[in-house]
Amino acid sequence: MVEVKNLSHDHSHATASTNRNRLLIAFGITATILIAEIIGAFWTGSLALLTDAGHMLTDTAGLFMALIATQLTLRPADNQRTWGMRRAEVIAAGFQALILFAVGVFVIIEGIRRIANPVEIEGTGLLIFGIIGLAGNLISLAALSGGRGSNLNMRAAFLEVINDALGSVAVIISAIVVQTTGWVQADAIAGMLIAILILPRALIILRESGSILLESTPKGLDLDEVREHILGLPHVLSVHDLHASEISTGFPTLSAHVILDDSCFHDNHAPQILDSLQACVKEHFPVSIEHTTFQLEPASHSHHEFHTHS
Repeated sequence: MVEVKNLSHDHSHATASTNRNRLLIAFGITATILIAEIIGAFWTGSLALLTDAGHMLTDTAGLFMALIATQLTLRPADNQRTWGMRRAEVIAAGFQALILFAVGVFVIIEGIRRIANPVEIEGTGLLIFGIIGLAGNLISLAALSGGRGSNLNMRAAFLEVINDALGSVAVIISAIVVQTTGWVQADAIAGMLIAILILPRALIILRESGSILLESTPKGLDLDEVREHILGLPHVLSVHDLHASEISTGFPTLSAHVILDDSCFHDNHAPQILDSLQACVKEHFPVSIEHTTFQLEPASHSHHEFHTHS
């Protein structure tokens, strides 16, 4: 079995460190806003602000999970965890998406209840704390924006803060409507619209994190096409036990047993075949795979294989 690795470890470590700092800023701001909104809810007697504080509580917890997960990814691999803690960011993203989904469902149910049974809202205090919340959320978004494309964990964290920002906008708009018209149902309608926007995004992250944890083939990679390319190489007779998955976001791996003509092992041609296999999966497909494990076998080895599959 021959394993080929070509990982930009230093770059990924630096990216994780940068993402950790971004999350730390966002977490600190979000936690501060949470405390302010709890104080404001009791001061104004606003159920809407208290509900938004509940959203902030779940989002603060989500950002804390994202921060812990990013810190875990910085740990080096060892004999017990040969991939390190790379999967922590995927697990954290899944939990954050579950929280967002639960909050969205709660907001819709609560919004329907409030439309049927309106509650009194103190508009001035609601407006003040809505503006404070929005200002803090915008700063958090600025801190996270540079890293939101690096992995699912950062995307989920960015979505958490977007949810907070939209919640603050809803608080501000509903406060203005309540002050100018007295129509308190505006708060419930605004919250429900935000939930409708958030739910599909939460489901997307849930689906993507679940796909990685289930070791599904990376999106955009067709294993039939990979097999066809490998079989098209000179001296390759067949391919079996072909697997492709993602360890974490943007870290695809591939392994396969490749049957070669027996002559490749007699004339020392096998290393050249290995180079061709490595270049094939790195260059010919939408998903570039740099971490590959190929087991090169002579045709005579087939009767020693156990439980092979195509």
